[in-house]
Amino acid sequence: MSIEPYQRGKSWWARGRVEYHGVPITGYYRCSTGASTEAGAWQWCREEEERQVRRHLLGEEEQLTFAEAVMLYPAKANEARYLLKIVPELGDTPCAQITPRAVRALAKKLYPTASTDTWLRQVITPVKAVINNAHDAGKCPPIRIKTFSTAERVEQDKARDKVSRRERKPGSWEWIDQFSQHASPYLSALAEFMFETGARVGQAVALTPKDIDMKSLRVMLPASKGHPAQWVAISPEMAIKLANLPPRRPKDRRRGVLLEPRVFGYSRNTGPLKAWRTACKNAGIDYLPPHSAGRHGFYTELRVRQGVDPITAAKAGRWSNPALPDKIYAHNETSDSDVRTMIRSTRVHRPGGKTLKAMKGGKE
Repeated sequence: MSIEPYQRGKSWWARGRVEYHGVPITGYYRCSTGASTEAGAWQWCREEEERQVRRHLLGEEEQLTFAEAVMLYPAKANEARYLLKIVPELGDTPCAQITPRAVRALAKKLYPTASTDTWLRQVITPVKAVINNAHDAGKCPPIRIKTFSTAERVEQDKARDKVSRRERKPGSWEWIDQFSQHASPYLSALAEFMFETGARVGQAVALTPKDIDMKSLRVMLPASKGHPAQWVAISPEMAIKLANLPPRRPKDRRRGVLLEPRVFGYSRNTGPLKAWRTACKNAGIDYLPPHSAGRHGFYTELRVRQGVDPITAAKAGRWSNPALPDKIYAHNETSDSDVRTMIRSTRVHRPGGKTLKAMKGGKE
């Protein structure tokens, strides 16, 4: 028989033997696939069968080390920075011998005072990406590493005496108006643009004059987070605000060159941060990062304050899954005391101590 998956609790396991022309070439499997879905478990079984048949025909597979796997991986700048700390720890270890438990332990070792979110972003994710990229090239088995649970996150926050995942405060029109009174025209327009369109700060600062279609009242937002570049409608008021901003050519300080003209005049997403913080301070308002003031404010404005349905709000903000923004970007703005008042306001007062059944004309 071949390896086949079966469900055990909430996870999927594998059982059976790998056969070649009807002859077993491995021992009996009874192990976890690390998958949470049946499709993922079947994929694990097929990949394991292919690996064992290849080993049976060609002999022991080449033991690709993690350092060699890193050389195969097209790492981005941030990933490369994280991998510089990981390679000295795992570099000489064959990828096939790296276990999920070892990777999770390494995260705690490298960043003992960091949050579990940091462990996931700076260790778990890059290690998985490197090994699975090598697996795609047929160099080693894949690896699946579960994320840290809520209990682990709470335990680590307690150990480092610091709370992670603080609730974001979304922007509002009142916040935007106060902010704009103490910001430059470019910074004010940037904040209002993100709040109106739900654009990310990186998308907004990358806009060039050719990306604006004033006649059709729309802008071409750059690709971001796996979504393609696309036209997004803007209001007439926003169009006027953008039309009154002479494009500026920001300087790339790293290369010492002037870039092409940008609508808001910044070279990259970090460009407005210093002035942004100063404007908040001078306005005497809470400091809201651009993402909170813009994208979080955009969705909360539509979904919570104006009651727009989740499908429409998600589409307007270019979320493919409507459940995601409701979970992350919609922020409650009703206090607990107001909730209690709302609950008690609907209480049925029964005069004379009568039961509800008696009040409706029924018998006691």
